[in-house]
Amino acid sequence: MDIGSCIRVPNGSCPTSYISRSRCFYGPFIPTQNPIFKASSHVTLPYKIYTCKAALKEANNNIETVGKVKVKPSEMELSSLTAISPLDGRYWNKVKDLSCYLSEYGLIYYRTLVEIKWLLKLSQIPEVFEVPKFSNEAEAKLQGLIDGFNEADAIQVKNIEKITNHDVKAVEYFLKTKCQEDPEIAKVIEFFHFGCTSEDINNLAHGLMLKEAVNYVILPIMDDLINAIYSMAEANAHIPMLSRTHGQPASPTTLGKEMLIFAERLSRERRDISQVEILGKFAGAVGNYNAHVVAYPDVNWPHVAEQFVNSLGLSFNPHVTQIESHDYMAKLFHSFIRFNNILLDFDKDIWGYISVGYFKQVTKVGEIGSSTMPHKVNPIDFENSEGNLGIANAVFDHLSMKLPISRWQRDLTDSTVLRNIGVGLGYSLLAYKSALVGIGKLQVNEVALNKDLDNSWEVLAEPIQTVMRRYGVEEPYEKLKELTRGRAVTKESITEFITKLEIPLEAKTELLKLTPHNYLGVAAQLVNEAFIRHYE
Repeated sequence: MDIGSCIRVPNGSCPTSYISRSRCFYGPFIPTQNPIFKASSHVTLPYKIYTCKAALKEANNNIETVGKVKVKPSEMELSSLTAISPLDGRYWNKVKDLSCYLSEYGLIYYRTLVEIKWLLKLSQIPEVFEVPKFSNEAEAKLQGLIDGFNEADAIQVKNIEKITNHDVKAVEYFLKTKCQEDPEIAKVIEFFHFGCTSEDINNLAHGLMLKEAVNYVILPIMDDLINAIYSMAEANAHIPMLSRTHGQPASPTTLGKEMLIFAERLSRERRDISQVEILGKFAGAVGNYNAHVVAYPDVNWPHVAEQFVNSLGLSFNPHVTQIESHDYMAKLFHSFIRFNNILLDFDKDIWGYISVGYFKQVTKVGEIGSSTMPHKVNPIDFENSEGNLGIANAVFDHLSMKLPISRWQRDLTDSTVLRNIGVGLGYSLLAYKSALVGIGKLQVNEVALNKDLDNSWEVLAEPIQTVMRRYGVEEPYEKLKELTRGRAVTKESITEFITKLEIPLEAKTELLKLTPHNYLGVAAQLVNEAFIRHYE
């Protein structure tokens, strides 16, 4: 008998006549109905919250205890084995290409870049004469801080943050420290972060993180995936396959044409993702350039801000509060959700085709499909892709719904949420790679495809009744319904039906040529035309 009850007990005490002390752990309070724990002094204040679990044999008997992890949390070092997130643990090697863009390191790097670029921009504004144009040597020094930024620099920023308890201010102090020995830059060192609120720096950093992670990591793997599916379509453009609508046999198609549909759908969404404008703001504490205007009233600050944001490769948002409104992020993440949903649909269809034998999977020496059934070759890559797409979309959905909402001129809820951009993209990347691996293992099983077609002559009821309509035969649909519905339909029964039709001989001859294998419409043509168009 197992007891898993949660009770409040005073000062860590435990009803030891029933429960072993070694089985008591901190946990949430859940009122218990277990008769062992009756109202008594054990529920008086002060109390701590414990979860007590034990195998009850008899009162006063020895209780068997449960094993416990031998390593204290304080002794654990972060590694692929100890990471809480599987992206940073089990799957690190598959997603690490995103790390330099979307990690804490990446965020610090892009903040550093924005701060330095802003100081350089100030030196180009004639009215800000206190920051004269830098010499080539000083510009090279500042650019070198960007180009040479490394983990040691990021660690130094984090150490400063321990004192400031402010992550953006830590970057400013880091740069002042780096530049205080340079006599030219030291004269204008207080112009780092001039006129800026932290969100001026952060929104541009997040925009650059997203832009470069998507352009350099995500879009290329999307292209690989889309091209792999286009190749499946082209290679199997003429391979006939029984369709299934509502799970029932339907008019034949080709395997390639069904793959083409997914390639085209994914290609459209990929194009939408690449065309989302990534916006940036640089308008001060509440979006009005208040402090800028007081310090330098003759400068056209909105124009300067637009030039600066555009110089970073971002589009300018002129009308903001303290924060850039994040609407573009919602648009981008919704586009990812649509792309991922289409790929999830693909994963499920391929899983089904493997299940009915339309595809075989290339086996790899040493791989095990089941711990108990040696014959199994599981479609694990498509299952992994499906599962990780679900996690990615859950994150993207929350980001899309939460980020555009901010109380009044700003609240900080976006700050912690934005740190999870890499989670959504990481699980997406993982899913794309899994799907690609799965595609690489697929082999078409024409024997299974042909067998299903051979057993589905009833699908010819559609073209026969359509030709009957053309030539004025009464109740064609009803006649075919009587022939096919709920009955076994064979080549012989179809041939006999066609032979007896009162239609022109030429039409009858053409119908007699039809089989489930060649009743394919223009499926192959659709594939070939789309394939050529895609690679033009």
